[in-house]
Amino acid sequence: MTPQEIAVAVLVAGGAFFALVAAVALLRLPDIYTRTHGASKSDTLGAGLALAAVALTFGAEISTVKAALLILFMFLTNPTAAHAIARAAADQGIDPWTVDEEGESE
Repeated sequence: MTPQEIAVAVLVAGGAFFALVAAVALLRLPDIYTRTHGASKSDTLGAGLALAAVALTFGAEISTVKAALLILFMFLTNPTAAHAIARAAADQGIDPWTVDEEGESE
């Protein structure tokens, strides 16, 4: 394997790992605020790593520029969308998940 192929494999594996973490966050975390935080951070990083692998695979082509622009777009819009979702939940009066004094979840 060439160093480029190793780098692409590492980037793809990292992207898949963080996409899996985002899926687990959506399934396991207790409320919309923690789900939004857990999923948006790891999903952004996972997609960024996968698109970096695409850019590295194509080399110096127009596809690399498109992948770089997609990475930039995702790094700008994913946190904004997560904030908008959390803000909408707060505006609707959805309370964050807490633990009461006995250690039981509400």
